[in-house]
Amino acid sequence: MATGNDGKLAPELVHQLFEDHAGELRAFLLGLLRNHDLVDEVLQLTFSKALESGGTSKEETRKGWLFRVAYHAAMGLIRRNKIQKKSLNQLGQTTKFFSTDSPDQRLLDDENVEQIRLALTQLPESQQAVVKARIYENKTFNEISQDLEIPLGTVLTRMRLAIKSLSSRLDNPSD
Repeated sequence: MATGNDGKLAPELVHQLFEDHAGELRAFLLGLLRNHDLVDEVLQLTFSKALESGGTSKEETRKGWLFRVAYHAAMGLIRRNKIQKKSLNQLGQTTKFFSTDSPDQRLLDDENVEQIRLALTQLPESQQAVVKARIYENKTFNEISQDLEIPLGTVLTRMRLAIKSLSSRLDNPSD
């Protein structure tokens, strides 16, 4: 059975689609993303989507469907990366703009900002999502709860755990 009533594709069909089209998709995505790690991430997202809802596509147009899914996933990734870079740059510019310290102090401030960026990347994705939405997108915890479709208490717990983890990492950078 290739497709189920729930829109899912059989794993063996998805495997065959991967065998048939992964090379072309990889080349296409590499042209868009110019980063092998990001390409792998989008390929994984694409074939996960095929497994979950590829049965809604027609068999004769499935290759095109895969390319559309991959394209939209890549564009979403590019948008998220641009927003993150823009937010981090704005944070960096804000600290530089208000800084009247000596060059040595500004260098230390830049190192601190970089340590914070690094510490953020080491958080679990669920905590990163909450921190970024709260700090960089200036969303309320209630808005974050609605966007992520999780209870408010979960959002607050993730933020608390993230702050605790960030504090620990920044206080003990060798850990």
